[in-house]
Amino acid sequence: MRIFLPLAALLALPATTATAQTGTPAAQPAAATPTALVNVTVTTSLGPIVIAVDKEHAPITAANFLRYVDQKRLDGVNFYRAVKIQPGYGFVQFGAANDPKRALPPIPHEPTSKTGLSHKDGAISMAMGKPGTASGDFFIIVGDLSTMDATATEPGYAVFGHVVSGMDIIHHILDAPTSPTRGEGLMKGQMLEPTIKVTTVRRGPPAP
Repeated sequence: MRIFLPLAALLALPATTATAQTGTPAAQPAAATPTALVNVTVTTSLGPIVIAVDKEHAPITAANFLRYVDQKRLDGVNFYRAVKIQPGYGFVQFGAANDPKRALPPIPHEPTSKTGLSHKDGAISMAMGKPGTASGDFFIIVGDLSTMDATATEPGYAVFGHVVSGMDIIHHILDAPTSPTRGEGLMKGQMLEPTIKVTTVRRGPPAP
């Protein structure tokens, strides 16, 4: 089942307005070669989440995420937002949250119509207000939200990898309590309270 996102669930950075997304999902690309996938472990207060970053199909967006990883700009950030559309469907968001000490310059938009990737269960994508503004905030999909993919009339969001282990933690974050008052505009009521701490983000699998 595909879920069509209601307006209140659209992606944005804190204090920004997002672009609505509708349409059919992009075709999935051929499997990336093992050398094109870079495993990154996001260690949280709830445990590790391992993400396979796809340098082959989304080179611009993957390189941006890996810059944040290698420069340790995501150490100490939080999962700060959870949008639960219905049980088993939604997304959780983490990253720099517009912190000027963490954020790198925005990158060009790399749409799913170009990469062939899609906002399916476990996909990781870029938060943005409009194309060309994405920088250091990321969201992970629960369920099939391929209506966030690019269409002939909408730019969609930029998928660049997928979760290979730790989706149980993502589900836990999606179900975590949110503040009824925090957040601006469409994000009001979507901000986690308390937030979920990210201690470190490193290349490679979690330490034994």
